[in-house]
Amino acid sequence: MTQNRRKFLQNMAIGGTTALGAGLYTAPKSQSLTLNEFFRENENLPKPTKGQQIWQESEVGLIYHFDLSVASRDFTHQNNAYKQKFDPQNYNPEKLDTDQWIKAANAAGAKYAIFTGTHFNGFLQWQSDAYPYGLKQAKWKNGKGDIFGDFVKSCHKAHIRPGIFISTHRNGYWDLWDYYVDWGKGKGTKRQEEFNRAAEKMVEEICSKYGNLVQIWFDAGTKLPNEGGPDILPIFDKYQPQSVFYNSSQRSEHRWIGNEAGYANYPCWATMPDNPVRSHSSSLWKPILGSGDPKGTIWSPGMVDVPLRGDGKIHNWFWAPDQDHAAFSKDKLVEMYYKSVGRNCNLIIGEVVMPDGLVPESDIQRLREFGDEIKARFGKPLAKTKGNGNTLQLKFSVSQKINHIIIQEDIAQGERIRKYTLEGLTDGKWQMIAGGESVGQKRIEKFNDVACHAIRLNVEQQTAEPKIKNLAAYFV
Repeated sequence: MTQNRRKFLQNMAIGGTTALGAGLYTAPKSQSLTLNEFFRENENLPKPTKGQQIWQESEVGLIYHFDLSVASRDFTHQNNAYKQKFDPQNYNPEKLDTDQWIKAANAAGAKYAIFTGTHFNGFLQWQSDAYPYGLKQAKWKNGKGDIFGDFVKSCHKAHIRPGIFISTHRNGYWDLWDYYVDWGKGKGTKRQEEFNRAAEKMVEEICSKYGNLVQIWFDAGTKLPNEGGPDILPIFDKYQPQSVFYNSSQRSEHRWIGNEAGYANYPCWATMPDNPVRSHSSSLWKPILGSGDPKGTIWSPGMVDVPLRGDGKIHNWFWAPDQDHAAFSKDKLVEMYYKSVGRNCNLIIGEVVMPDGLVPESDIQRLREFGDEIKARFGKPLAKTKGNGNTLQLKFSVSQKINHIIIQEDIAQGERIRKYTLEGLTDGKWQMIAGGESVGQKRIEKFNDVACHAIRLNVEQQTAEPKIKNLAAYFV
């Protein structure tokens, strides 16, 4: 061990290092396990479902917000204070083009896209028979339009995974507030039962008619039957076994990170000690939302959501007049990427749709600037490798100047790395470059320029044999 490396580990307050790096395992005096035996005993780590893995590896998504209130040019919706109905005949976005929407996702380099199929107003933006307040009652396309169907087709053409946002939390048509009718007072009533059956019908339509979806997002969650809510999970499991469910008190297959500001804490783990939904209502759990728990038994990676139009004093998921200037700058979006995707989370950016049914061209241009910058930085590594074990080395054919290293675990095998260091080989000597804790799907390490002939990843703490699917070097 080099002197710099030893000093670095001391600064990280890592205890006496052993063959396992930092004493995570000490064999009982009556029994001495080999390293391989220890790893085999610890293979039973939390791991993602196939749907969670697909979602997490997608890394960047866009969520498109459009609703009857926007089409009606009512702009009080940014407060989510829907306690009124709108006339469906006001819904006539004459230029609506979901192919044009998806240009924004492509520009950003997004791999998935979500549409607000029904937001807090309750208006159903697909051909639904759940209740008579949707596109079948709209003036647009003589009641025969299906925006979610068009959205899914546009996503498929662009090789982007589609998903949907649904609300059973608030619904202006049903006088639903905080999950219950009669503005929150109708739990257990006949009217609540009517809404529950309508919600189940709504979910069955979405889950059964549009193919595989990357996720179904119930904003603020959905209640279970024993809580007075609809019986939704069996429908989801029947039709969407490889999707991601978000969320209820029974299941939350990813977690909200605890803010809408575009960042996760560091370190940030993909595991939680329990269903993270309960943390929304507990101040004691709020820090765990932002960081996860390395000892957690549930796989629930972090979702970092932020509206594109959220700069300054504006924070708007829906379109409103005179807010083009509120789109975050390219540099701020890049910083969010480092603090979300680069910290083992997904970044989902909120995109507005104007009353005429188009995404603002200025937003598409801003997202293109962001996407092009990420591609310029990380589109082509100087070199990359993969492998298993506590040490992985990446050699260059000639000395290379680098200032970024990306580490990725094979998350299908769980998160195994707890602490690591990175070294560069310069003039025949290994020098400390960086080090940290959580890796998971992706960790981006940024540091001052270093010229070296090789880099070396040293896993100092782990729970099982490290499985590295990517170790890559870059010069930005």
